[in-house]
Amino acid sequence: MFTIEHDFDATVVTLIDEGEAPLQEDVTINAFEDCVTLEQYDARLDKVQKITFSLSQLQELAAALDLPEGVYKLRPVEQPD
Repeated sequence: MFTIEHDFDATVVTLIDEGEAPLQEDVTINAFEDCVTLEQYDARLDKVQKITFSLSQLQELAAALDLPEGVYKLRPVEQPD
Protein backbone atom coordinates (compact mmCIF):
# COMPACT_ATOMS: atom_id res chain seq x y z
CA MET A 1 0.00 0.00 0.00
CA PHE A 2 1.17 3.55 -0.59
CA THR A 3 0.00 7.14 -0.28
CA ILE A 4 0.69 10.19 -2.46
CA GLU A 5 0.45 13.77 -1.19
CA HIS A 6 1.24 16.99 -3.01
CA ASP A 7 2.75 19.54 -0.64
CA PHE A 8 3.77 23.10 -1.45
CA ASP A 9 7.39 22.22 -2.31
CA ALA A 10 7.37 18.45 -2.82
CA THR A 11 5.43 15.38 -3.81
CA VAL A 12 5.48 12.90 -0.93
CA VAL A 13 5.03 9.16 -1.47
CA THR A 14 4.86 6.85 1.54
CA LEU A 15 5.36 3.11 1.04
CA ILE A 16 3.70 0.99 3.73
CA ASP A 17 4.96 -2.57 4.19
CA GLU A 18 2.08 -5.05 4.33
CA GLY A 19 1.86 -8.80 4.44
CA GLU A 20 3.84 -11.43 6.28
CA ALA A 21 5.92 -10.48 9.31
CA PRO A 22 8.56 -9.26 9.80
CA LEU A 23 7.44 -5.94 8.36
CA GLN A 24 9.74 -3.02 7.64
CA GLU A 25 9.13 0.58 8.71
CA ASP A 26 7.37 2.90 6.23
CA VAL A 27 9.57 4.51 3.57
CA THR A 28 8.83 8.15 2.76
CA ILE A 29 9.96 9.56 -0.59
CA ASN A 30 10.07 13.35 -0.95
CA ALA A 31 10.42 14.55 -4.56
CA PHE A 32 11.64 18.16 -4.61
CA GLU A 33 12.53 20.33 -7.60
CA ASP A 34 16.27 19.59 -7.30
CA CYS A 35 16.56 16.30 -5.38
CA VAL A 36 14.71 13.29 -3.98
CA THR A 37 15.01 12.10 -0.39
CA LEU A 38 14.21 8.70 1.10
CA GLU A 39 13.45 8.49 4.82
CA GLN A 40 12.89 5.49 7.07
CA TYR A 41 12.67 5.21 10.85
CA ASP A 42 15.50 3.13 12.36
CA ALA A 43 14.26 1.57 15.61
CA ARG A 44 17.79 0.49 16.61
CA LEU A 45 18.96 4.12 16.64
CA ASP A 46 15.54 5.63 17.45
CA LYS A 47 15.85 8.16 14.62
CA VAL A 48 14.89 8.67 11.00
CA GLN A 49 17.60 7.86 8.47
CA LYS A 50 17.66 10.03 5.33
CA ILE A 51 19.28 9.49 1.92
CA THR A 52 19.38 12.31 -0.65
CA PHE A 53 19.60 11.61 -4.40
CA SER A 54 20.44 14.25 -6.99
CA LEU A 55 18.20 14.10 -10.05
CA SER A 56 21.02 12.55 -12.10
CA GLN A 57 21.52 9.83 -9.46
CA LEU A 58 17.80 9.12 -9.58
CA GLN A 59 17.91 8.78 -13.38
CA GLU A 60 20.84 6.37 -13.06
CA LEU A 61 18.98 4.33 -10.44
CA ALA A 62 15.93 4.07 -12.70
CA ALA A 63 18.14 2.92 -15.61
CA ALA A 64 20.02 0.44 -13.39
CA LEU A 65 16.82 -1.38 -12.47
CA ASP A 66 16.51 -2.61 -16.09
CA LEU A 67 20.16 -3.49 -16.83
CA PRO A 68 22.34 -6.56 -16.20
CA GLU A 69 25.54 -6.48 -14.13
CA GLY A 70 28.20 -4.11 -15.40
CA VAL A 71 29.50 -0.55 -15.31
CA TYR A 72 27.49 2.06 -17.17
CA LYS A 73 27.45 5.78 -17.87
CA LEU A 74 24.31 7.48 -19.14
CA ARG A 75 24.71 9.82 -22.08
CA PRO A 76 22.23 12.50 -23.06
CA VAL A 77 20.01 11.60 -25.98
CA GLU A 78 20.64 13.91 -28.92
CA GLN A 79 17.52 15.47 -30.34
CA PRO A 80 17.15 15.49 -34.14
CA ASP A 81 17.09 18.93 -35.75
